[in-house]
Amino acid sequence: MLPLRCHLKRAPPQKILCRFCAMMGKLQSKLKHSTYKYSRPDAIIEERIQATGFQEYSPAHSDTVSVVAALNSDLCVSGGKDKTVVAYNWKTGNVVKRFRGHEHDITKIACLHKSNQFFSASRDRMVMMWDLHGSSQPRQQFSGHAMVVTGLAVSPDSSQLCSGSRDNSLLLWDVGTGQCVERASVSRNLVTHLCWVPREPYVLQTSEDKTIRLWDSRGLQVAHIFPAKQHIQTYCEVSEDGHRCLSCSNGFGGEGCEATLWDLRQTRNRICEYKGHFQTVASCVFLPRALALKPIIATSSHDCKVKIWDQDTGACLLTLSLDGSGPLTSLAIGDTISLLCASFHRGIHLLRVDHSPRLELREVAVF
Repeated sequence: MLPLRCHLKRAPPQKILCRFCAMMGKLQSKLKHSTYKYSRPDAIIEERIQATGFQEYSPAHSDTVSVVAALNSDLCVSGGKDKTVVAYNWKTGNVVKRFRGHEHDITKIACLHKSNQFFSASRDRMVMMWDLHGSSQPRQQFSGHAMVVTGLAVSPDSSQLCSGSRDNSLLLWDVGTGQCVERASVSRNLVTHLCWVPREPYVLQTSEDKTIRLWDSRGLQVAHIFPAKQHIQTYCEVSEDGHRCLSCSNGFGGEGCEATLWDLRQTRNRICEYKGHFQTVASCVFLPRALALKPIIATSSHDCKVKIWDQDTGACLLTLSLDGSGPLTSLAIGDTISLLCASFHRGIHLLRVDHSPRLELREVAVF
């Protein structure tokens, strides 16, 4: 039996070429009139903005951002592994000024109240004072710690600065003269954060020894030690009225990984715990009362998540996952509806809190 043969009439090479050119012409025409410009990254960003309202601003830093703090309702100050301190307008997406002077990573930022001046701490054991409208070089330097500086807090009247370190010590500085006026040291008190209590002479401090201490700046003496927790305390924050404070802890796999609310008044008891993160909780803040009908707080964690909690009940109200960001290192209030969140891999995230008709948290920009 003879095999079947298909006799197809082949088109001449010239016709094949013409057909190919016609197809390419149509494809180019479609691409020309398409709103999606596959060859331009900025066009992809533009389309993403139109679709989701998300914006990618020019980056503030070239490496991990360790800390971010609000200078005013438009500007934030940040620092990180690139050794620079950056003042950034997060509403326009522009770097206002870069400050250089530290030899190693920036660890903490503290801003003077209602001022354009701020402080930075670093692994180079130095604290530096900067002026937004002055030179890009430090206005003043504070040298006195033997190890990395891990805590900074400014007094309510901006006359004093308290610094803490892994060298177990706290130093109290006169901001005007730059002189150290008090020094205190406690064995194994590896400082992780400092926060000055509003309208009071007290400084709150968290430590790697799992304790939270309240210091009286008048002589720099320990005024109170809160009951020890089971994990390293990484951060602390005090409410605007000075009545309550938050601390948060390290951990892994859900063990530890919590925030705790404490009473700062006479009883100084533990009020509530906030559990739900799966890795170290690195930062916590009291959110403005205008955001919700009830008091709420926010936490950021190394598990790439920001959570908002009911302050009184400990219930988690919502969770925002910042995928690809890596560990979240710092959290600050930008204005009454905005949060700034620093991260390992994606710079600083601008988050928007919306409470109408219901409480929502979304990422609107990154820089």
